[in-house]
Order: sequence, then structure tokens, then C-alpha cells
Amino acid sequence: MSDTPAGNSTGTQAVDRAALLVSTVVRADEPLTFADLQEECGLAKSTTSRMLSALERTGLLERNDAGSYVAGRLFWLYAARHDPWEELVRLARPTLDRIGEATHETVHLSVARGHQVVQVAQVDARYLLGSRDWTEVDVPVHCSALGKVFLAHGVVPAPVEPLDRPTTATISSLDDLRRDGERTRRRGWAVTLDELEVGLTGLAVPVHGHHGDLVAALGISGPTPRMEGRLDELGHQLLDHAAQLSTLLRGRTRKEGVA
Repeated sequence: MSDTPAGNSTGTQAVDRAALLVSTVVRADEPLTFADLQEECGLAKSTTSRMLSALERTGLLERNDAGSYVAGRLFWLYAARHDPWEELVRLARPTLDRIGEATHETVHLSVARGHQVVQVAQVDARYLLGSRDWTEVDVPVHCSALGKVFLAHGVVPAPVEPLDRPTTATISSLDDLRRDGERTRRRGWAVTLDELEVGLTGLAVPVHGHHGDLVAALGISGPTPRMEGRLDELGHQLLDHAAQLSTLLRGRTRKEGVA
């Protein structure tokens, strides 16, 4: 590259254009086509083509099966080498707090790690009688509403029979678990009623990420006498909050005002 001012200007302009293309793809709600990117970024066709080729070679962008552009492997490599859930928890925290304020119940956020479902954040109940801290507790996946969300959507495999049964209300067969998953997908939320602990009810919904994949489960729990008459109301509330969080996780496109 030339050391002249013109050369520096050209080099800076190339970096700016490349950064614009990457940020546009990463912030978009869905994969973007070549034409989408050219229009969004206001670049010439030849410039867009040259830049995208370079960004693909370096792993900053890649194309999916349909030929549209998505974030490249370097993003996933970085996430895998650091705590992949730290940013999720940071972004979700205001949503968890709002749910806690609205319901006064314990609020949970969980992710799948292999065959397990792990809680990564919790907001405690406002009531004196609430739920315990579940962030470091290993719970059978079919015994929690959070786990049932991942089971229902095929993110984690079904457990092997015989199933653990912490209480007499716990689902005892894979056939019953399959039917429970169908109900979960149909209504939008999963429920456990005295299935993990007698007197404890949980409710959870899916949270979707950049490509529409299920990245987390958002839920609440509390004493059964306080929860069981409010399940439909609470389920719809959680669905609304999960939709807002999913939109936040996907980011906003330039058309929505992001420069």
C-alpha cells in the first residue's frame, strides 16, 4: 500500500467498506443476499463483489445453502473460546428484570450444553415464599419447564428410559414426554406442575437467535397454589417478552435506524 495521503485514504476507505458489510450482515434479522447488501451499503456492484470475496476468504462472512451471507466462522470461533453465554445474559438481564417486576415470581434463563440444560441467569421472586437458586443445580431435563422447551424443539435428545421420577407427578414414559412436547409446541410454552418438586410449578418459552434457531429458554417458577390458576396469562406474557428478547438478540437492520 502506498504511503501517500491518497494511498492512506484509499486504504481507510476499503477498511470502512469492509466493516460496513460485516456489520450489516451481523446486525440483520436474517441472511442477506448480494443485492440486499449492495442496496443496504450503497456500494457499486464491483466493489461489493470484491469486498465480499475477501471477507469470505478471511472467515468474517460466509454464505449459507441458499447463497445468502451470514456471519463467518471467525465469529463462532471467538465465541467458542470465550464464555458464549456472557453476552446473552447481559442482553437478557433487562428482560428478566421486567418479567420479575410484572410477575413477582422467580425468573430463569437457560441454555443447552450438549445433552444438558444449564441455567445461566436468575432473578429472585419478590414474594417471601419464592423459588430456590437453580443456577448450579443439575436438574433432569424432562423435569423442568426450561428443559422441556429444548426437548420439544429437538435441541437436546430425549432421556433414556427408565426416566428419573423426583415426584409421582413426573412424566414416566417417553410416549408421555413426546405428547407433552407436542402440547408445548402447539401452545408455545412448556409447563411442569409438581414434577420436579411437590408444590413447585414452572413455565418456560423458547428464545430464538440470529438465524431463527433456539438459543435459550426463558421461564418463571413459583409455588403451585400461586401459579396454577395463572398459567395461560403467564404463558402469553412470557411469549411476548421472549419475542422482544429474540428481536434484540438478532439485532436491528440499517432500515430500522442502525448506522
